[in-house]
Amino acid sequence: MKVNTAEIVISAVGPKQYPEGNLPEIALAGRSNVGKSSFINKMIHRKNLARTSSKPGKTQTLNFYILNESFYFVDVPGYGFAKVSKTEREAWGKMIEQYLVERDQLKAVVQLVDLRHAPSKEDVLMYDWLKYHELPVIVVATKSDKIPKGKWDKHKKVVKETLNMDKSDKIVLFSSETGHGKDEAWGILNSYLSK
Repeated sequence: MKVNTAEIVISAVGPKQYPEGNLPEIALAGRSNVGKSSFINKMIHRKNLARTSSKPGKTQTLNFYILNESFYFVDVPGYGFAKVSKTEREAWGKMIEQYLVERDQLKAVVQLVDLRHAPSKEDVLMYDWLKYHELPVIVVATKSDKIPKGKWDKHKKVVKETLNMDKSDKIVLFSSETGHGKDEAWGILNSYLSK
């Protein structure tokens, strides 16, 4: 897909701030340092629409990016070791849960994991939670450029087995450095956006 226009519309902390209308939305979830911002920037062919940070866990709001005036990417706060208080983490948890469960415009969730490592406990919990709520999940394994191509299948197998992935769920190996997996990811996302 060619993204001609992309802009951040709002950083929302609750439903009252979500964009109005019925444009489809794709949520992006993952650990604090998994490369969600880099994924967004590579997918839309922009250098820094989504801000990357050396401080993991910087996203503390639901960031709505409108693409081609026809759908949204929604960047949800990273889970894992964001350096915030327990109270803040619980508030985020409620906000994310409410969005993912109640938002009618949500078509699918892209769960990003780091291909270099087996998925974390938090990754497994997130995947299980999404499956429990019957949300369509696409697993994107980032940082594929950091692993020799000959070892991709081995690492992919570890991701699938650790998450205990449903056979019908797709997994995409992705690199924000080289763009590997970008076309495959768009192909899958388009099938959800056109439903």
